[in-house]
This record gives sequence, structure tokens and C-alpha cells, in this order.
Amino acid sequence: MTSLDLGIGRLRSAAHRVSRTWDRFGHWLSGIMPKGLYARSLLIIIAPMVILQSVVAFVFMERHWSTVTQRLSAAVTQDIAALIDIYRIYPQDAERRELRKIAEERLGLTVEFLPNTGLPPTTSKPFFSLLDHALSMEIRQQIGRPFWIDTVGRSALVEIRIQLDDSIMRVFARRNAAYASNSHIFLVWMVGTSLVLLTVAILFLRNQIRPILKLADAAESFGKGRDVPGFQPRGAREVRRAAQAFLDMKRRVERTMEQRTTMLAGVSHDLRTILTRFKLELALVGDSPETEAMRKDVDEMWRMLEAYLAFARGDAGEQSAPTDMAAFLEELRSDAERHGHRAGVAFHGYPVVTVRPAAFKRCLANLVSNAARHAAAIEITGHRDHRWLTVTVDDNGPGIAPQMREEVFKPFLRLDDARNQDEGGTGLGLAIARDIARSHGGDVTLGDSPLGGLRATVRVPV
Repeated sequence: MTSLDLGIGRLRSAAHRVSRTWDRFGHWLSGIMPKGLYARSLLIIIAPMVILQSVVAFVFMERHWSTVTQRLSAAVTQDIAALIDIYRIYPQDAERRELRKIAEERLGLTVEFLPNTGLPPTTSKPFFSLLDHALSMEIRQQIGRPFWIDTVGRSALVEIRIQLDDSIMRVFARRNAAYASNSHIFLVWMVGTSLVLLTVAILFLRNQIRPILKLADAAESFGKGRDVPGFQPRGAREVRRAAQAFLDMKRRVERTMEQRTTMLAGVSHDLRTILTRFKLELALVGDSPETEAMRKDVDEMWRMLEAYLAFARGDAGEQSAPTDMAAFLEELRSDAERHGHRAGVAFHGYPVVTVRPAAFKRCLANLVSNAARHAAAIEITGHRDHRWLTVTVDDNGPGIAPQMREEVFKPFLRLDDARNQDEGGTGLGLAIARDIARSHGGDVTLGDSPLGGLRATVRVPV
């Protein structure tokens, strides 16, 4: 292997490590980022504002505040250096009255001379003290003598002690003469203005996002088969267009369902009339083996007709209502026991759930009936949390092969080794159950049961 191949291999390995690191960072960032539109919109507004203010504050501190403080400190240090020069050049003023007078009247400094007993010990300085840093640097550069300064505290004065040849010169200067003390006004204005802008942005975003949330709630309710009273398009133009498109779609769907229901009602009436005529004619003919077989055929046609109409109709016209699921499951248990099956029932959580009662009962009844045809024992369990209602129907029957558990939901499908291959069966029981569950925004799935047979699980949002 050549050095070129080794280099290429190392580059690929490094690129792979960078890609994995970037993917991990992306997953981490996606985990901590807000998921809601309102929070993300606020982040889009807040993040640039914070970055801009941070840059402005840094530039202000670095360029303006530190520069002004440094120049003020340099001016105070120059005044002190001039006083030291006067003290050295004109020693005839033994009491230093003139020197103190000049310092106080002309320079705004209070000067005292102390015995040369040494400078006080150095105290701890704050971690961030712009004045202490600037003043110390100027004294070292301009005076070059041992010094001690006290810039800590809430006093309006700054104490500076400089060691001379025969004494200690103590100078009190006004803090605002050596320090840009009014810079905080800029920060206060900047932060205050930002808070006002954020308040306006929050109120505006709430008003803009509220119509989107209402549209989502209306679409979710309609998908669950519930009515959407009083919903009107509101908000920005794009949101109004989406809301109007939803209302148009809702009207088209309702119109289609109404037309289908009307057509099915007509077909049902006509076919039931013919089947009733057949029953009457068979009753008039009398009893015979031939007429008994024909009666069974007519009864089977009646059951098949009812199943087809129920599947096609889907109970779309029924309105949702709060329903006691615990009582529902108890009725199913009683029906199963009445037909000679062992059945148990249990429900956990708050039992009242908003569903279309007749349709949902048909969904669960189809699953229980499917289990009862092929099993001796049935267990019905319900559980409700803050988001979902889950109902499981377990049996100890032969079950369904895993590869066929999705196929059996197809309309009119009847397996050869049928769990649902019963006399008079139409192959619509599971299809109707899934159709009803999906019309509530949920689904029906099949799996293995702890009893050894099949488990049918209905899961719908509450």
C-alpha cells in the first residue's frame, strides 16, 4: 500500500469521524430545540436580538467604555504626576498648603502627606474591575513609583497612595473623574427597549398563531368524526386561505357522505322490499325441504346485505358524545357470556371518552364476536391515559399467522383456514372495525395474545 493510499484512508477516516460528530451534534440540538411553532417563532425573534445586543454591548464596552475610562484615568494620573513634580521641585512650601490648595481648587483632588511607614497590604481585587486595571496601568507608566489604590466599595471617591522619598502621598479623587460611570445608562436603555420589543413580539405572535392552532384543532376534530362548531377563517391571509380550503374540503366530504348515505338508503329499501317479498312468498308456499333451504338463503342474503350496508355507510351521520367505556366493555362481556363463552373485563383510568357510541360499540362488538367464534375464553381490557384509549381483546383460539394479520383487514377477504370463515360470514367484520377506529383518528392492530390466541388492539385518541 502506497503512502498516497494511506493518506486517502486517513482523510476518509477523519471525514467519517467529523460526519458522526456532526450527526451527534445535530441530534443533540434537535433534542433541545423547541418543537412548537410559537416557541420556534419566538426563538427566531429572540436569538438575532440577543446576538445583536451582545455584539453592540461588546463593541461599546471594548471601544467606548474602556477607552473613556482609560483616558479619564490617564488624566487623573497626569494631575497626580504634576503634583509630585511640584512637590519635588518646590520644597520651600514645608506645610504644602499651596500644593493642597492648587490640587483642590484647580484639579479637584484632595491631597494629604503621611509619614513614610509603608504602603498598606494589597487587598483582593474584583475579577472584573476596569477602573482598577486602567488606573494601575497609567500609574505604572506615568509615575513609576510604588503605589496602592482602593477602587473597591460604594464610595464616590477613589483613594490613591504613592510612596515618595520621605513620605506617603495620599490622593482622593472623585470616582466619576477617573471612570465612565454613566455607561450603565446605555445598557439600561438597551435592555429596556429589548423587553418592550419582546413583549410586542410575544403578543403579536400569540394572535398570529392562535388561528393556526384553531385550524389544527378543527382538522383533528373533523378527522375524529366530531363536529366543528363556530370555526371561521381568521388570522393572516395565508392562514385564512388554509382555513377556507379546510372548510371547502369539509363541505365536499360531508356532501359526498350525505349523497352516499341517501343512495345506500334507497338501495337498502329496495333490496329489503324484495327480500321481504321472498320471505312472504316462502311462507305462503308451506314447509318443505326445498323451501327451508330457500329460507336459509334468504336469511343469509339479509345478513350479508346488512353487513355490506354497515361497511359502506360507516355510521358517518352519528355525532360524538361522552361515553362510559367501562359500562361498554361490561355489556360486551355480558353478551359473550350469554352465548356460552368465558369472558373477563377490566378497565383502568377515567372511563368517560368522547366517541360515536353506536359505531364504536360495533367496532368492539365485531372484535369480540370474531374472538367468540373461535375461542372458549375471552379477556377484554381497557386503559385510558391523558392521550389515548386502548382496548385489547384477547382469546385462546387458533390465532392468525403473522404474515396474514394485515391481509385480514381487507374487505371481503376470507381465509382458507378461517378464524373468520364462519357460515354466513362476509369477511367484513375486521374491515368495519378498522374503518370505525380510523374514523375516530385511531387504528386496530393484531398480535399475539398472552392466552395463546389472537390479541386485537383498538387505540383511539381521547
